[in-house]
Amino acid sequence: MAEDTIAILGGTGDQGLGLALRFCAAGREVVIGSRKEERALEAAETVGKQVPDARVAGRENGDATEGAGIVILSVPFEHTAGTVKAIRERLAPGQIVVSMGVPLATAVGGAAAHMIGVWQGSCAELVAGLVPDGVAVVSAFQNVSAHRLQTLSDPVECDVVVSGAKEPRARVMALCELVPGLRGVDGGPLANARIVESVTALLIGMNIRYKVADGIGVRFTGLPDA
Repeated sequence: MAEDTIAILGGTGDQGLGLALRFCAAGREVVIGSRKEERALEAAETVGKQVPDARVAGRENGDATEGAGIVILSVPFEHTAGTVKAIRERLAPGQIVVSMGVPLATAVGGAAAHMIGVWQGSCAELVAGLVPDGVAVVSAFQNVSAHRLQTLSDPVECDVVVSGAKEPRARVMALCELVPGLRGVDGGPLANARIVESVTALLIGMNIRYKVADGIGVRFTGLPDA
């Protein structure tokens, strides 16, 4: 397993593509995944044009998953379970799956600023119930603006609450430090993803009310530097 390789499933979407750009700009190897390989290849080409020395490839989701140390799920909530089930046999013990999904009401035709209930408590906990034994699930990146991620000339200026088991949580927090302006915040156990995911709906509503096209970020004050 190439522990430094980051697979981003759904890397053809705005937020996933933004993460791919940022991680490649930081020198990490990234594999963009999609249900259709041609879309993944197109996204990889887009990254390569903006980050000329990028180590980036595009593959079908299952191929992208295999061998990556960290697999980021950047897909809409309604596609999360199906995506995890499709890659389940390609996951191996020791890998970390990062859940970015949020159960917004858009999944059932409702408003983006509203949430729907998930039996497991959160999208991240749903994912944890679907991955094989030995694969860790971490919740992160739900509240980072896609527009700000894609604007490589500017720092992102946002905190990322990272929840999950201690060691995988620390590894994902370290990813945050690769992006100028991002700060990983220790969010404790995975169950706290329930709170973090709901903040996304709040921010969407605030973006609408304040007409912030670039997206509002979150900062926590009073945290120690270390």
